[in-house]
Amino acid sequence: MRVFVTGATGFVGSAIVPELITAGHRVVGLARSDAAAAALLSAGAVAFRGSLEDPDSLFSAAEGSDGVIHCAFIHDFSRMESAGQTDLRAVETLGSALEGSDRPMVVTSGTALIAGRLATEQDSSGAQSPATHRVASEHATLSLASRGVRSSVLRLPPTVHGRGDHGFVPSLIDIARRKGVSAYVGDGSNRWATVHRFDAARLFRLALESAPAGSVLHAVGEEGVATRDIAEMIGRHLGVPVVSVPTEEATDHFGWLARFFTLDVPASSARTRARFEWEPTQPGLLADLDMAHYFEQLQVA
Repeated sequence: MRVFVTGATGFVGSAIVPELITAGHRVVGLARSDAAAAALLSAGAVAFRGSLEDPDSLFSAAEGSDGVIHCAFIHDFSRMESAGQTDLRAVETLGSALEGSDRPMVVTSGTALIAGRLATEQDSSGAQSPATHRVASEHATLSLASRGVRSSVLRLPPTVHGRGDHGFVPSLIDIARRKGVSAYVGDGSNRWATVHRFDAARLFRLALESAPAGSVLHAVGEEGVATRDIAEMIGRHLGVPVVSVPTEEATDHFGWLARFFTLDVPASSARTRARFEWEPTQPGLLADLDMAHYFEQLQVA
């Protein structure tokens, strides 16, 4: 299968590319720079120059493919509404290129749909979701199932971890380094679902190959890791005290990250595991942190 992958040089996408190639697929990756194009060629993929803001390039690449995996997203937390609108336009463009063909299209979303209870694949995204920037794209993806696209939504948890991570956990490590303490909020019992990038990549391939139209998958390796446990592991490796920060002081301490680190967003992947015979095999988040590669970085990438 000739697969067009957006975000192919990102943290998750760069794990998806070799997963697809090893399984016998041919990969065409979206590249917005010479460096990205070179990385794709080195990985054994074909580089297609374009960007999420260029609908013509997205349409052309998708139209010439046998399937699409869309995992690119503009992670600018100061402009999340704008990033969500760009993502929606990209989904609509990719979907229009595949309309009526029954070709597969897997679109990335997030499991942080509901705070305070275990989110499942049956939960629908809505206006009250902590991940509101993903809601419109989810709905647009699932609606493509009625327009002749084998579309599916693959939700990633708040923390996708592994070597090369430059997301939330490295940001927490950087804050702990700068402030001299590793902190959690309140009693630290709020939970984050997690998954290793290699386990997530395998599920993206399985979704591309066999997910029914209109399906929702959860790439969740661990249903919920307490934020206090994360802070304690960071504190141990950095050799700094582990402290509690009151909720009202979270923004002062964590900055932009406070809105995410205060969430209780566990999630289940029970239905996904049963339907696709997907079983995570990589280390969990705390075990990954304990391998120390996260602490080799001097600062957030």
